Amino acid sequence: MSEVQLHVEDAIATITLNRPDRLNAMNPAMREGLVSVFDETDADDRVRVVVVTGAGRGFCAGADVSEGGGSFAYDEGDVRLRDGGGRIVLRAFESLKPIIGAVNGPAVGFGASFTLPMDFRLASTTARFGFVAASRGIVPDAISSWFLPKIVGVPTALDWSLTARLFDADEALRRGLVRSIHEPDALLDAAYELGQQIAASAAPVSAAVTRRLIWRMAGTDHPMHTHRVDSAAITALGRTSDAAEGVISWREKRIPEWGLSAMTDLPDLPWPVEPRFEDPV
Repeated sequence: MSEVQLHVEDAIATITLNRPDRLNAMNPAMREGLVSVFDETDADDRVRVVVVTGAGRGFCAGADVSEGGGSFAYDEGDVRLRDGGGRIVLRAFESLKPIIGAVNGPAVGFGASFTLPMDFRLASTTARFGFVAASRGIVPDAISSWFLPKIVGVPTALDWSLTARLFDADEALRRGLVRSIHEPDALLDAAYELGQQIAASAAPVSAAVTRRLIWRMAGTDHPMHTHRVDSAAITALGRTSDAAEGVISWREKRIPEWGLSAMTDLPDLPWPVEPRFEDPV
């Protein structure tokens, strides 16, 4: 049984965390599977949008702590040890395709942090969230201390991280963590409907560059930095066949037929220098 399952249909890739007997708690096989599965979705031009969900009644209960008190006692000899959850989150952050989280049940610890680099989070009425690291004697995992304040603000990020309490989908919606709440049997349909809207509207290269602009430029200290990058992007993309197709299809009132690939046709843009996923810490 694969801990991470991938299914592609109608321009949407569904990634399913598949350890339902453990509420999809992350183990080493799941960790490596989640890192590599985004390589597959990036390389597949059929895929326009990625949906991530969990098998069974949970989304992800966090790291598998079956080793008991030693679960977080990593080898001190490895000075460049990287948080495994952080590697997954960084890979999702670098995805070329928009990501929708369909949170079908408890999302706790890494399970909550894993949703943060996703572009949309839809929740079941049965979903529960918890950023619980402080109650386990460690610190926020999987880069949540970077992502969470950007999504919900510093006061809410501190509230959830320091109280380490579980909260329901209604609170997640009120505070901006999730986009919408759905009955359990309607959750995936809602995620797929949103995915189809994105696939029908956004050219693949446009979607990839837009995602990077919004995520990567949000932390810059002056809008001029973004102005430089988006000016270069507008110039580069404006000369492409997809830009011509976008205008012509709009004038002809038909669905556009995009020809460019997010994997092979991204323009070379003057992004700020930043680490790569493969770089050591």
